[in-house]
Amino acid sequence: METQKPDKEILLSLVQTKMPFGKYKGTLLCDLPDFYLEWFAAQGFPKGKLGMQLSTVYEIKLNGLHDILKKLKTIA
Repeated sequence: METQKPDKEILLSLVQTKMPFGKYKGTLLCDLPDFYLEWFAAQGFPKGKLGMQLSTVYEIKLNGLHDILKKLKTIA
């Protein structure tokens, strides 16, 4: 079984892209509060690239991999 590697461009976009709307407009996606991401998970993530980015941040945080985002922020 082949191990799938994370897409570097997607991961970097999580620490460079700001939320374009709502209460957290202007906040980096990686800095969105967990409860906000949980709300999106329950309601449904938006379609398109933003939805993919939000669901990726959610999965990273859900699985306790916050350190990945912290390290990426230092190099981005």
